[in-house]
Amino acid sequence: MGNPAITPITMPKWGLSMQEGKVIEWLVPEGTEVAPGDRLVDIETEKIANTFEALDAGLLRRQVAGPDDVLPIGALLGVLAPASVSDAEVDAFIAEFQANYVPPAPEEGETGPAFQWADVDGHRLRYSKLGGDGPAVLLIHGFGGDLGNWLFTQEPLAAHAQVYALDLPGHGQSSKSVTDGSVAALAKLVAGFMRAVGIERAHLVGHSLGGAIALALAASAPEKVSSVSLLAPAGIGPTINGGYLAGFIAGESRRDMKPLLQQLVANPELITRQLIDDILKFKRTDGVPEALRAIAAGFVEGDRQKVNLRDALASLSVPVQVIWGRQDRIIPVDQAAGLPAGVKVELLDGIGHLLQMEAATQVNTCLKSML
Repeated sequence: MGNPAITPITMPKWGLSMQEGKVIEWLVPEGTEVAPGDRLVDIETEKIANTFEALDAGLLRRQVAGPDDVLPIGALLGVLAPASVSDAEVDAFIAEFQANYVPPAPEEGETGPAFQWADVDGHRLRYSKLGGDGPAVLLIHGFGGDLGNWLFTQEPLAAHAQVYALDLPGHGQSSKSVTDGSVAALAKLVAGFMRAVGIERAHLVGHSLGGAIALALAASAPEKVSSVSLLAPAGIGPTINGGYLAGFIAGESRRDMKPLLQQLVANPELITRQLIDDILKFKRTDGVPEALRAIAAGFVEGDRQKVNLRDALASLSVPVQVIWGRQDRIIPVDQAAGLPAGVKVELLDGIGHLLQMEAATQVNTCLKSML
């Protein structure tokens, strides 16, 4: 389309379910020379706000979309072009792009091809898979989350690997019956999921409770594991914010949930109304409160963690990294201190517990290093 010297900046697609995004603000003015990875514009999605980073180098000639514009994926946000390209040529490119742009058709429903299902030990587990080549990566979310917690992680890693993300039992669209909510039982179930979908060996990435599950799986079935990346993991320290967990289980309204969910991030403005509404909808599903209580009882008692897998770290023969936000209000970051010498530790300034969403670029860089 148009002048090959002109590069469009378009609305990204973060996650399988994203259809549109809302422009919050541009972070660089027109006339700025940008390089790949530079922070360009803050965009709010249905789940959380995120910063879109430059994919190409060039001079930012035009900001086409403005604050509060809600645009479908692929829509024109801005234009990069060298100074030698005239304003008239930029205008013509924008006009041609807008005239020919067709918003993508909505994805099929959640049971459609974007998501798949596996039957494991009486549980029906929803999962997604991206990427066709390379090693397998398995993303394991935390308490109260779902595979959508990896919307900024799965696709970037899929350029290097086959990346799976699943909903644990009692979460997301997976079956809600949970008879044994212990970390050991959940780790056994994840091992069964790997067998069911044909994963012989995987790089495990676990967040919070998912970190404890990944660690337990690596300790019990090391032959299934290539590396372990633990994001603000449970299971390696004594304390946890039990008030958050209890409040999450009991919360029934936006008034209840908003301040709770804001504890997950350093910047509370990242928690969107849609995210709160989605979690309330999930919690009103039959069987969810009982499942959450069973799982919480499996790894916490008040403000104490019941599972201690710290010694398991020293026994692992595969590469292990721990990534933590210094402003984590759910699991204290000081639990990252004093780990075995072979464990790589990365602490992120100004970041809270939900670090794979709040600091996606930094976390993804760490995760790619393990591949």
